Amino acid sequence: IGAFLQIREHRQSRKEAPPPPPATFGPYQRKSEEGNGVVAMIDLLVKDLDKEMQEAEVSEKSAQSNYEKMMEDAAAKRASDSKLMTEKASAKASTEEELESEKEKMAGTAKEHMATVEFISALHNECDWLLQYHGARKEARSSEIESLVNAKAVLSGADYALVQTAAGLRGTMARRLQ
Repeated sequence: IGAFLQIREHRQSRKEAPPPPPATFGPYQRKSEEGNGVVAMIDLLVKDLDKEMQEAEVSEKSAQSNYEKMMEDAAAKRASDSKLMTEKASAKASTEEELESEKEKMAGTAKEHMATVEFISALHNECDWLLQYHGARKEARSSEIESLVNAKAVLSGADYALVQTAAGLRGTMARRLQ
């Protein structure tokens, strides 16, 4: 019962008018100078933002054009590098081909050189033999010439049966030594 009484008291008090609000501020007045400062500041911020956005757009367009130019340059460089690489590969192949042909020529020339060296060696040995026995061969030839002269004289009618010359003795001794 006590709870109903309290609610009822509240209901009755609601029918009464509320007390007036406390006096804090006066009626609304427009403050022109202070309000204009804030609005001007906001307008300045808006202008700065617009200016920065325009700068960003110009900067972005410039960067985009620079990027596109760089990409074109890179594509051109790749194409020229590819062409250069193809040319160098071709030059390398032709150089290797020339190298192989020169190696074959060198092998043939080396064989020819070896044959020439062997021929020179054989000639050298032959010349050494001729130089070594030159004196003996010269003496043998002079002895043969003398014998032929004697034979011609005998055929002509001369008689040399018992006559021996010093040159004949030398020829006889040289033949015995060989």
